[in-house]
Amino acid sequence: MPQGIDPIAFRNACGAFATGVTIITTRLADRDHGMTANAFMSISLDPPLIAVSIAKTAKMLALIEGSGRFAVSVLASGTEDIAMHFAGRPNPDIGAPLRDLDGLPVARRASAVFATHVDKAVDAGDHVIFLGRVSALETSADAQPLTFHRGRFGKLHEETPPLLDPAWMLEGNHW
Repeated sequence: MPQGIDPIAFRNACGAFATGVTIITTRLADRDHGMTANAFMSISLDPPLIAVSIAKTAKMLALIEGSGRFAVSVLASGTEDIAMHFAGRPNPDIGAPLRDLDGLPVARRASAVFATHVDKAVDAGDHVIFLGRVSALETSADAQPLTFHRGRFGKLHEETPPLLDPAWMLEGNHW
């Protein structure tokens, strides 16, 4: 960290940005592995690429490197139990929170799920950013997202109509 930038202050400042909550999963040697994360983003429409950021100290790093694949489940509102389960607070009453998509485990209760093959790994300080080429996806139009802001889970307060027609973005109309 550059001199003068306090790591705790930096983390708290980044926490001011509201995000969705995801479960990043992989399958290695016929075992499913998962972790809760909010460092996820779309990268490209053509080819379809997404990115996740994994700490170099996380067990998930070696698992994704070993499998060459990962999945992302964008959690829906009301799935705090799943988020906490994969954040290192196992809940024996959670049942079977995962199902299969294209050979990878994904959350049963998600607003969107993506299965990928690792396209590239980028060293980024104390993290590695994995770019994943999407091989399969599913969405739930009715699901509202689980959100995370300043260390707390939340949800959208009301449903509002979309501001932009998605076709507008596909036509090359970008900000």
